[in-house]
Amino acid sequence: MEGSSSNKPYQRILLKISGESFGKNNPFEMTWIHNIAEEIKQAHLANKEIGIVVGGGNIVRGSELIKHGIKRPIGDYMGMLATVINALALQDILSDLDVEAVIMTAREIEGVGEAYHYQNCLQHLNSGKVLIFAEGTGSPYFTTDTAAALKAAEIGAEVFFKATKVDGVFDKDPVTNPEARKFESLSYEDVLLNRYRVMDSTAIAFCLDNNLPILIFNLTKKGNFLRASLGENVGTVIKGSEA
Repeated sequence: MEGSSSNKPYQRILLKISGESFGKNNPFEMTWIHNIAEEIKQAHLANKEIGIVVGGGNIVRGSELIKHGIKRPIGDYMGMLATVINALALQDILSDLDVEAVIMTAREIEGVGEAYHYQNCLQHLNSGKVLIFAEGTGSPYFTTDTAAALKAAEIGAEVFFKATKVDGVFDKDPVTNPEARKFESLSYEDVLLNRYRVMDSTAIAFCLDNNLPILIFNLTKKGNFLRASLGENVGTVIKGSEA
């Protein structure tokens, strides 16, 4: 039953936030960003160790630029820079909420944060700081979903939280079809074979290979992030078929 406890509490979490969560009609819809920051704060107060990968689609989508003649690598690099802008916005608002957050970029950008370093990353997490990963993997042709899966495995996260504005994975589009049925759980193979629009197949396959569970959930519902971190079933869990 939705809302019931279905997993043990998670201590170290990787949260992926899309660029669209920062703004859709405008690049930055500040109420949305403040709400996201409040959700992160509540989990942080519960002593959860949180890494965050941010997208940049509210500012630049490389796939759209390609349609207008921009070369794929250039479009992807532009998208990476957009994620840095979102990381700065989130860090600033978290600071206003007395949550210390450190930005780590895939490539060094002086004055923004720190270039990603594995040992420093773990030290920050162990000291209670929130980590915000920007620039994706640092290479073109990889989505921020794949970057999030990679970072989740690298920092030893127990789970990969994919934040959305719907309540999980459905058999049909819940926005346009009121009879859409939500899945409480799926296997990695289910997602890959049925091409559910969860995230790109590279990220799913990586999670499968590393036995990293994924939770797709609605970040816009107040308290959902904390409830999910405590093991409550607030979305759709994707894991191994025998898990």
